[in-house]
Amino acid sequence: MKIDTEFIKLDSFLKAVDAVSSGGEAKIIISEGMVQVNGEVELRRGRKLRPGDRVAVGGKSFPVE
Repeated sequence: MKIDTEFIKLDSFLKAVDAVSSGGEAKIIISEGMVQVNGEVELRRGRKLRPGDRVAVGGKSFPVE
């Protein structure tokens, strides 16, 4: 997904790529350790993603551009 700002927060990114249907769902899957950023489990829903980062969830991978 291409972003037009310096960064996007992880929970907002998950909603934007339709990996989750709501912020509440994003909070749950992040807190349960089901999301990886750049190959490492990420537990902070406010994690700032910048171009070049890669988010993996549910067997799918999403690049941040």
